[in-house]
Amino acid sequence: MGRSKASTRDLYFTNDYEWIDFQGSVAYLGVCALKLKDISLVQRIVFAEDAGLKKQGETIASIQYGDHEISIHMPVDGKVISINDALLSNDGQQLLSDSENNGWFALIVPSQPYERKGLMNPVQYKAFTKRKF
Repeated sequence: MGRSKASTRDLYFTNDYEWIDFQGSVAYLGVCALKLKDISLVQRIVFAEDAGLKKQGETIASIQYGDHEISIHMPVDGKVISINDALLSNDGQQLLSDSENNGWFALIVPSQPYERKGLMNPVQYKAFTKRKF
């Protein structure tokens, strides 16, 4: 489903450079540009076959490039209701050029839509990345 994201954001981050954008009872999730900084060409994006209920930290997709692979994890417990088919159809260029907006991986229904435990807000994430880089 190539749905565009809403313009109002309720954005949080994981310490593994993934983001989640809560939109009421649903949320978009994706990967931060910092996690992709060494990738110039995505060879393949593979989504986990067992969609549906996932626990926080479970892999929902992987990005394959060169001899490497990056796993994308669930930032919260929830149910995957759709994936971003556009990532599969344009050889990953949308992911590399717009990873934090229209390069989202999945639309989910969080088990607890207002729970932010274990996530960083944008200010905390900025401080976290300054310590790391």
